Amino acid sequence: MQIKEKFAQKKLTLSFEVFPPKQQGSLEALPEKIKTLARLEPDFISVTCGAGGSTKDQTLEVSRMVAQNGATSLTHLTCVNSTKEKIAAAMQEMKAAGIENVLALRGDIPQGMSEEDATRGGYKHADELTAVLKQEGFCVGGACYPEGHPESANRIEDIELLKKKVDAGADFLTTQMFFDNDMLYSFLYRLEAAGIHLPVLAGIMPITAVTQIPKMIKLSNAFIPRKLLAICDRFGDSPAALRQAGIAYATDQIIDLISNGIRGVHIYTMNKPEIAQAILENVRDIIGACNK
Repeated sequence: MQIKEKFAQKKLTLSFEVFPPKQQGSLEALPEKIKTLARLEPDFISVTCGAGGSTKDQTLEVSRMVAQNGATSLTHLTCVNSTKEKIAAAMQEMKAAGIENVLALRGDIPQGMSEEDATRGGYKHADELTAVLKQEGFCVGGACYPEGHPESANRIEDIELLKKKVDAGADFLTTQMFFDNDMLYSFLYRLEAAGIHLPVLAGIMPITAVTQIPKMIKLSNAFIPRKLLAICDRFGDSPAALRQAGIAYATDQIIDLISNGIRGVHIYTMNKPEIAQAILENVRDIIGACNK
């Protein structure tokens, strides 16, 4: 089923994200994790790929696992460090696997490689990849950054580049993680002003280890609110306490987002289905009430 059809059927969607292991071939633990996530009945499960498309083959394999467990998959596809021929072959592989939904990404430039070298012979930006995927009949999602892409000169340029993805045919947008809901609300106002009216799924990352924070800031350009910093400072030496506090913080974010009319919640599970399950238990009735 194409994800855009779900937006026509439901007022609020819930989705999860998983990633293939960095080690090629190390998929032993994932089937059970995916089975657990699928039992939670998300609207879809998003499957990432490594930097520079380094886990492309495993991304497809994990997407098949998602389908085998009766869930809809959203397969990530990057155009960096690839060619148009390789992208065409990847699309045919996805079609053969029954995949209908793709998140179109440029992807991270591999370390030690220039952007020019990483995109030579292929597509330079996600909007070009989006257009090709739409031509092939896929439902296409795009990534967005509420606090601006780290490579954007400013927020005006960031919205202009995002508009190119939308004009190329993107069906919905999924945000990078953020920890201050006001940042998202400000971003949504800017989208409206730019004429972007697609469903926007709010990407929520439950913080369960203080070591996650520097990486999250680098990936998403995210501002860390004082409240979350205090939680990490107070409970950083107690994994169980920080896990509980991180789930509570993420739950508060989600309840506020739903109360303010967000179209979808996308949880970055970090391959920990127990975290997703704990959050869902906190908001299950709230989500159910929205979709009556």
